[in-house]
Amino acid sequence: MTLQKSYITICFSLVLTGVFLLQTGCGSDDEDARKRPLTTTDNDLPGILKKGKLRVLAENSSTSYFIYRGKRMGFEYELLREFAEDLGVELEIITVNDLNEMTTRLNSDEGDLIACNYAVTRDRQDVINFSRPFYQTNQVLIQRKQDTTKEMSDEAWKKYHVSDPLQLAKKKVDVWKNSSYYDRLVNLQDEIGATIYIRPTEGNQSVEELIEMVADGAIDYTVAERNVAQINEKFYDNLDVSLAISFKQNIAFGLRKDAPLLKKRLDAWLTKFMKKEAFRFIKRKYFDPYKQPAGTTTYATSKGGLSPFDHIMKAEAQKYGFDWRLLAAIIYHESKFNPNARAFGGAYGMMQFMPGTGPKFGVYPSSSPEVQIRGGMKYIDKIDKMWKDIADPMERNKFILASYNAGAGHIKDAQKLAAKRGLNPKVWEDNVEKMVMNLGKREYYSDPVVSSGALRGNITYKYVRGIMARYESYKSMF
Repeated sequence: MTLQKSYITICFSLVLTGVFLLQTGCGSDDEDARKRPLTTTDNDLPGILKKGKLRVLAENSSTSYFIYRGKRMGFEYELLREFAEDLGVELEIITVNDLNEMTTRLNSDEGDLIACNYAVTRDRQDVINFSRPFYQTNQVLIQRKQDTTKEMSDEAWKKYHVSDPLQLAKKKVDVWKNSSYYDRLVNLQDEIGATIYIRPTEGNQSVEELIEMVADGAIDYTVAERNVAQINEKFYDNLDVSLAISFKQNIAFGLRKDAPLLKKRLDAWLTKFMKKEAFRFIKRKYFDPYKQPAGTTTYATSKGGLSPFDHIMKAEAQKYGFDWRLLAAIIYHESKFNPNARAFGGAYGMMQFMPGTGPKFGVYPSSSPEVQIRGGMKYIDKIDKMWKDIADPMERNKFILASYNAGAGHIKDAQKLAAKRGLNPKVWEDNVEKMVMNLGKREYYSDPVVSSGALRGNITYKYVRGIMARYESYKSMF
């Protein structure tokens, strides 16, 4: 009996020691953690390592996570992809359509981290923990620039345009009611001693939807972090995001309070990673102005052609039975025939290949114009095959262009939405085009038939119409 009690005591001591080692991380590496049975720390780092998956609750936005030309992107997404790789686990992105649900879903263990350009505030710290900050930014007012095509007196413009926070008095500003923007505007009222008509929106309407509404003239003002505003400014040329209305705030990842080991590991990793060139590269990619290489960006020939590369475009297009004038219109729109062009997300060359797509077609940033055009034509032919069920060649061209700009996944989503709403899924104008325009709204991109998430549909809308107009012009010239 005594021997049996001693044996039980030893076993119990060993269990306690094992739990202590598991919680502190001492005496084991990540591979050992994966082999151990799950314990009460399932929701913390040991559980993540055991399951082999890091689940991230993300907003579908330009700073957090989005799909662009078929490539998964986002500043926070790329950071967490590097972190997951360091842990040796898979990264799973769970998009959350209502920002009001973020902390609830995190604390319900539906995810391990929050990534939504989350500003660190006292109220949020009462509910969740935050990682060490990886970015600092202040809040700016989003408003329209003066429209020089419309008659507006300087006096009327001065009443509309806000160049000082004091001028927000009696102005209507739309912001998410549970955001730090709302809190800032409430405090700003006290600071300026005047009423700001703050119009609260729900969490199912993203800040980027509100920014688009400002650009479209549906509302006059909204507020966003400067980093978000800078990205969106690249897509809407009529926005003014210059006026700061707050001091800088810390942006960080959200974590549950019962995940101290994950926080410790993430903080340590961020401290090291933020000193690396890889972090600076990711940051520049999303937030720094895009600078084109020095040199000519528009080409002309003395023989009256479109560019020095007409002979290459004709030869490559002929191989696939494609109209070289449409190919030329695409290239002009993408790069103005500049082989050294660089743009958003690392897109490069005459046909603006994404870094993950170009190599599949033998095209790299240093490739010659001939190789770039040849690879681009191969890519267009691949897209063409996706739309063979659209019999009319001119109609199919519009779907090809839309897919080249946005990625075929988004366009197929728009097709499904069109069919669901009684529109013709094989006709672009006033049918699928309408759904593409709506893919930036949560009501549409959260529909169960949509698999590729949100899209700035107005960009694709202008892209297709612009290239088709140029194509018609080239056909009349040649």
